[in-house]
Amino acid sequence: MQAQQAMNKSDLIANLSLACDDLTENVVDEAVREIIALMVDQLSHDGRVEVRGFGSFCLHHREARQARNPRTGESVMVEAKAVPHFKPGKALREAVNAIND
Repeated sequence: MQAQQAMNKSDLIANLSLACDDLTENVVDEAVREIIALMVDQLSHDGRVEVRGFGSFCLHHREARQARNPRTGESVMVEAKAVPHFKPGKALREAVNAIND
């Protein structure tokens, strides 16, 4: 199976503007940027973003921990952090698995 080229934000905007005849690429670009900004804002305030049929985004919180530098073997302290996490929805999982069957 050959890997497909990744779709970036510009590709998404171009494809969406082609699918929506009434909307210009500038309008679609503004809408996509606003959607992403709203999602980032929600997650940055420790919220959750859920798109039914697609999936949900939330934060996983990692505690501070002691780690080791693999090059020197020196112990280093890794600070606590929040990591964005995506959980695919049932419809997305089924659609992806249907393609791979």
